[in-house]
Amino acid sequence: MYRRKAFYPALLIIAVLYSSFVTGQTVHEPPITNNTWKQSYPPFRIAGNLYYVGTADLASYLITTREGNILINTGLASSDTQIVNNIRALGFSERDLKILLTTQAHYDHMGAMLKLKQLTGALFMVDEQDAAVCRDGGKSDYALGGSESSYAPIEPDRLLHDKDTIRLGDMSVVLLHHPGHTKGSCSYIFTVSDEAKSYRVLIANLPTIVTDHSFHAIPAYPGIAADYAYTLNSLKSQQFDIWLASHASQFDLDKKHQPGDPYNPAAFMDRKGYDAALKELKSAYRKKLKQQ
Repeated sequence: MYRRKAFYPALLIIAVLYSSFVTGQTVHEPPITNNTWKQSYPPFRIAGNLYYVGTADLASYLITTREGNILINTGLASSDTQIVNNIRALGFSERDLKILLTTQAHYDHMGAMLKLKQLTGALFMVDEQDAAVCRDGGKSDYALGGSESSYAPIEPDRLLHDKDTIRLGDMSVVLLHHPGHTKGSCSYIFTVSDEAKSYRVLIANLPTIVTDHSFHAIPAYPGIAADYAYTLNSLKSQQFDIWLASHASQFDLDKKHQPGDPYNPAAFMDRKGYDAALKELKSAYRKKLKQQ
């Protein structure tokens, strides 16, 4: 069981020293051509103590607890202000963030991670297989890497593995290791409750293919094909009431919720849409396997 208070002082010192080191590192976020990645979006309550605080397409999720709050994904480097404003608009404080998570170590989900860690002192936890990429700001990513960091490098406070549990207050969030999109891509599954009922929620990191190379031509990731197959099979087997994803467009947020709509968890109960998304991804995977 993870016990935050026992390690916090030492980890905070390490984080401050590491932040001082990375401040001088060169970071070049790729040009953003999809305006919905930057477009603000009114925050809203999804179900129980789960809230949407991201942009129009880059999904960020706030889970509130009696001992502080959890944030999953931070969007682009410029998203920090939007996320903070969204948290405040819901009546919460960014100062109550205790844990920061990500579904994948790409700049469109990690861009503001270091800023929010520095602002709040929250602990950053990541799937172990994405830890190295986080430490160099994306430079060593097998598909999107290069000579420069695409987001501010950040040192993880805790390395997570398949089916590890992140505990805070009365919440238990289970990580599901779903590699392929990145080596440490992951989904999260947990239960939230409102006044009427409880909901099993899956935040699915859908395994879209980001490389132009054939799977056989990626020496930096020799197990990529097997990882995609594993992830697709694992996602297919998941049982849940509500599903969400790393991008709002992946779970059709614009069709399920419009700004100003009343609270309606049922709008996100969409197994048919989930299965259709997986079917499309599996088709893309099979097509990729044939690429030489």
